[in-house]
Amino acid sequence: MGLPLSFEFFPPKTPEGAEKLRAVRQQLYALQPEFCSVTYGAGGSTQDGTLQTVQAILDEGQQGASHFTCVGASRDSVREKLALFQSMGVKRLVALRGDLPSGYGSMGEFRYAADLVAFIRAETGDHFHLEVAAYPEMHPQAKSPESDVQAYVAKVKAGASSAITQFFFNADAYFRFVDEAAKLGADVPVVPGIMPIINSSGLLRFADSCGAEVPRWIRLRLQAFGDDAESIKAFGLDVTAELCERLRSGGVPALHFYTMNQSAATLALARRLGLG
Repeated sequence: MGLPLSFEFFPPKTPEGAEKLRAVRQQLYALQPEFCSVTYGAGGSTQDGTLQTVQAILDEGQQGASHFTCVGASRDSVREKLALFQSMGVKRLVALRGDLPSGYGSMGEFRYAADLVAFIRAETGDHFHLEVAAYPEMHPQAKSPESDVQAYVAKVKAGASSAITQFFFNADAYFRFVDEAAKLGADVPVVPGIMPIINSSGLLRFADSCGAEVPRWIRLRLQAFGDDAESIKAFGLDVTAELCERLRSGGVPALHFYTMNQSAATLALARRLGLG
């Protein structure tokens, strides 16, 4: 059974990185993604790189989606960026609050992602397909699971088209989150974000920074492999393929891969799932 796929990239910092990412994208396009998204740094710190990468994806005939953070932004600055995205031909945005970078004094005119979603809808109507973030295991700054689901529901009611989750390894957390949100009237598609396991230190560092839970048994197995990269990749493929199968059998609408600007693990996973 086929499932729509999408990929996330981050803006490369060097010309060499841009060349490498171009090659990675070409390999992943073989999987016919629905879209490819590009991340945005705190306070728009990688804004130029984001725009250049989105433009490259559009030029390659794919649908490019930009992350769009509103922390520290004004209504006028957001209005300008929306006009720029429209002129580029961007049809899809991932609307996020973003993290306040050090040195920023205030949150700006948008306190929450729901405020940004409502503003984009008011300014541009239905021009953009608006993705928002969902946190099956709770946003690291949420006061409680209940308030976290309420914050998500507010984004949906403000006009979100669909959601992409933080990565996770516990399928039950995903299904529970979707059920709880649906009971509160938020019934847009919730696409699971999947993190292929490329190496243990990168995964654990990323998980700790964004509040994602890596189950103890996975941490211990990864530590036991030490520097054995091949064993880590084989184990990671088994773990993520099993997770995706469980999600697929539960009827998820699509899968979104956090590629970390690499292709091998995502391609291997798609092959294992019969999607590539």
